[in-house]
Amino acid sequence: MADAPRAQVWQDTEAYEAYIGRWSRPVADAVLAWLALPPDLAWLDVGCGTGALTRAILAAADPRAVLGVDPSADFLATAAGQVTDPRVRLATGDARALPVPADAYGAVVAGLVLHFVPDPQAAVVEMARAAAPGGTVAAYVWDFAGEGQFTGYFWQAATSHDLAAAAHDPSLRTPLGRPEPLAALFAGAGLRAVTVEAVEVPIVFRDYDDYWLPYLLGGSSPGQRYLAAQGDGLRTALRERLQAMLPIAADGSIPLLGRVWAVRGSK
Repeated sequence: MADAPRAQVWQDTEAYEAYIGRWSRPVADAVLAWLALPPDLAWLDVGCGTGALTRAILAAADPRAVLGVDPSADFLATAAGQVTDPRVRLATGDARALPVPADAYGAVVAGLVLHFVPDPQAAVVEMARAAAPGGTVAAYVWDFAGEGQFTGYFWQAATSHDLAAAAHDPSLRTPLGRPEPLAALFAGAGLRAVTVEAVEVPIVFRDYDDYWLPYLLGGSSPGQRYLAAQGDGLRTALRERLQAMLPIAADGSIPLLGRVWAVRGSK
């Protein structure tokens, strides 16, 4: 019998934060504003990572309690160092087998994580199990195939030099980055009143180095892992191609757009 697919466990907090973690907080703020849930709920942050969504919940949602669950010990250690509110507890766990009782949380949210789970349907079924009757289950993922511009430019440039790069491009490997599969996923978990909506935030890089250098840090993201496997010649060609493609403003900044597809349902 074949082994079940393993979830990607992210490591190297510094590389993650420089590449994409720093944009997770404004996205979390925007999604929480869209959810507009009442105060004093118990929240479950599935795939909490370094704690961006947990911190946003504390700031905007006035929760009674928050449990953050993630498989990465590195990320949980970072979250523990950044989140000291006594309402927060962190635990190691897999989204497909959450270490929580059933019917326990008024809000269960997975931020920027479902597309990395080998069996996202199992994860959403678990999220629904954890939600209290009448509770809200929600998730959001990057719109890799549409207005996820800050990664889209990279993969356009990469595939123009290396056709094999398409095998690593999340827009081609991540079917959940569209409304219809997300809605089907939540409906398949038995959730009611399922709604999907685009949520957008501006993503502005100070200059080209601010955009390019995080790709060289050797982190866990698809772009970082792809670039780490390439030779100096391709990296140089890709850097030059990207610099020519990006919409660099007169002051050197690079104003881009980050879009996620957010989905919610009721138990």
